[in-house]
Amino acid sequence: MQPATWAPLTAFAAALLTVWWLTRGRLQRLILDHPNPRSLHDAPVPRTGGLGVHAGALLAAAVIAPALPPAFWIAYGAVLAVSLAEDVRGIPAAWRLALHLAIAGSFAAAVLAPAHGALMLVLATLACAWMANLYNFMDGSDGLAGGMAVIGFSCYGVAAGLAGHADFALFNLSLAAAAAGFLVFNFHPARIFLGDAGSVPLGFLAAALGMIGWLRNDWPWWFPFLVFSAFAVDATLTLARRLTRREKIWQAHRDHYYQRLVRMGWGHRRTALAGYAVMIASGGAALAARDTGAVAQAAVLAAAAMVYLALVALIERGWRRHEAAARA
Repeated sequence: MQPATWAPLTAFAAALLTVWWLTRGRLQRLILDHPNPRSLHDAPVPRTGGLGVHAGALLAAAVIAPALPPAFWIAYGAVLAVSLAEDVRGIPAAWRLALHLAIAGSFAAAVLAPAHGALMLVLATLACAWMANLYNFMDGSDGLAGGMAVIGFSCYGVAAGLAGHADFALFNLSLAAAAAGFLVFNFHPARIFLGDAGSVPLGFLAAALGMIGWLRNDWPWWFPFLVFSAFAVDATLTLARRLTRREKIWQAHRDHYYQRLVRMGWGHRRTALAGYAVMIASGGAALAARDTGAVAQAAVLAAAAMVYLALVALIERGWRRHEAAARA
């Protein structure tokens, strides 16, 4: 057995040990997540866990040496650096978004061939920047974002393996394994959070690796969107709802559907498990439809859209009842 095949186990062990170390003694107070209007927790919690995830992933990458373009590593490092600066010192929202767009645009321009055209470049840039930010938005409940990373990157790994790209598959599986090492300490009750340095790069990786897999014909263009649709649907609809109400979308809030579930009495554990179930179903559907014909793929996407519409309607109805009971 070649050393690279052990990379996911290496990533898991490295992330587990690093996160454990970050939860010890004075290290817990390095960067704290203090409760704010968006929070679902009542006491300060360390938000350095993402450093463990990326330490495990990068160590595995050194073992695997996946054939990824240099622009990917440059963009990955840049997003990680900006996000760590946000955790330590804070960066104004407008500057942070501008940096995300610049990094995403540079990456997209480097990996997309001129034949894809300007429109595809713009869409790819927006997709990478939006995924980076929405992953951060969805990191607000114990175990949710970490578990989604385990499931999502595992789906990428399985699909890449089926396509015959072993190094790409192992890198994605190593990302999932590193997230699993973090999840040991983040599942409810969470002892540590991802922080921006964890969640924003994970979101960027979900988009960037999804794009690379599409360019390599490992999966169709819609595959990454369906795999991570549990996050994409919640964040996008919440943003649209706040825009229609003319609310300041950059301000902290607790209006995401997963946040409503927690506040309605589901709690962190049940909400996370429900999110896992939805993502396993969407990821499984994406894997099953990956090599089917256009009609079957369209049917799977239409079915997924109807399921999400039904879930949103159920949560909206439950939320209205919750608010009515609170007023009463």
